[in-house]
Amino acid sequence: MFSKDATWMRTARIAVPLGIAALALAGCSGGDTGSGSGSGSGSTKVAAVIKGLDNPFFQAMESGVQGAADTDGVDVTIQAASDIGDTTGQADKLTALAGQDFGCFVVNPISGTNLVQALATVGQAGKPIVNIDQPIDADAASAANLDIATYIGTDNEAAGGKAGDFVKAQVPAGSEVAIIGGIAGDVTSGARVDGFKAAVGSDLNVIQESAADWKRELALTQATDIIAANPNIKAFFAANDDMGLGIVKAIENAGLTGTITVVSVDGNQDALESVKAGGLTATVAQYPYAIGSLGLQACEVATSGGTLPKNIESPTALVTTAEADQAIAAFPQPFAPFENPLESMLPTPAASN
Repeated sequence: MFSKDATWMRTARIAVPLGIAALALAGCSGGDTGSGSGSGSGSTKVAAVIKGLDNPFFQAMESGVQGAADTDGVDVTIQAASDIGDTTGQADKLTALAGQDFGCFVVNPISGTNLVQALATVGQAGKPIVNIDQPIDADAASAANLDIATYIGTDNEAAGGKAGDFVKAQVPAGSEVAIIGGIAGDVTSGARVDGFKAAVGSDLNVIQESAADWKRELALTQATDIIAANPNIKAFFAANDDMGLGIVKAIENAGLTGTITVVSVDGNQDALESVKAGGLTATVAQYPYAIGSLGLQACEVATSGGTLPKNIESPTALVTTAEADQAIAAFPQPFAPFENPLESMLPTPAASN
């Protein structure tokens, strides 16, 4: 779907690289994350509920939602969980928004099910629901009679596969490697781990697989123990950058910097800086800014009567030291071009008076 030859942005650095100016939408103030609102003149408002802003990945996603709204003249309210584990608080925020006069909802649930009950009210009202990043559980959505307009996110198995291919090229065949995933049972983490394991196959020896709940400090503790118990370990794969950076710290504490390959997934700014500095060996950048922008634009398409594809894959790109400077300069926007699949669907701007 995405082309490296396509133009990612019309000019070098614009607020929203994903789209043309779109139908102006109207009316509400920003949410409690401090986000502003556009100055549109239409009648539809958009609400976005995302994961905790304690994680820089979701900070970039928020910027993408707001950036697209600012450029396209859309009024958006953005609210976020207090942290990446605040499933109940996130659902409460959505419940409060669901009773208001929003015409479309962008949701980035913490788990596959924590927002389903709150979304039931939205679904009953016939309002479009755009699901980004973390997929809503299909069975739970069906039981609640939810019709998800589209899902926008990374092919997480492919992202893990990119990491696996890279690690396999960096270390000798038969090397010992370890995997640190997110929350046990999480669909996103599981897909990344499965992709990594499929890529390395029998060429590398996965000696341990554990879960660190997406948290840096927990990954630091686990990696410390793994290194102590396995002095011949040659590589780690982490399902997100925060955990990857925890692993990097454990390696540094053990006096082994530069001797153990570490690859993670996200492409957050601190991870990009670590790649440049020789901490992380690489990160598979997910482009959360693009995911947020595409989510907002999907609401524009849906509320203007357009038909969305059921799934929209957001791009990924491996960032090593060779790409680090370019990725840092472009952050939070993507550093590699790709084609916006919603570009041709976006409503044309209203004529000026």
